[in-house]
Amino acid sequence: MGKDTRPADIYLRFLQLANALRGLPSLASLDPLEDRILAFVARAGQAQQRLSVRDMMAQSELGSPAMLHSRLKSMREKGWVVLADTEDPRRKQVELSQAAWLHFDKLSKCLVEATQESGK
Repeated sequence: MGKDTRPADIYLRFLQLANALRGLPSLASLDPLEDRILAFVARAGQAQQRLSVRDMMAQSELGSPAMLHSRLKSMREKGWVVLADTEDPRRKQVELSQAAWLHFDKLSKCLVEATQESGK
């Protein structure tokens, strides 16, 4: 970090760069609950944990089962998540779409750029 750069400056630069990503044509935006669901699914994917719709319904912070189903449907239509088949045809595994992983890759690049610019 430069001598006049505060950690908050890096974060604010990251937010500015990430906000510029939102202006690019890619995936449709998410509401706050969908953002939380996306983060939950992403953490499970990163940990290589299988995550079923039923597993998610057990998480009260993600809302009621009806609300969760509604949001997952919306997120599938927007291209953020996919439901994959499992051994049990009644259970679906929730995973990030390839486009969602690419979005996280772009955010990561924004974070790296924000930290590199602070060292100038």
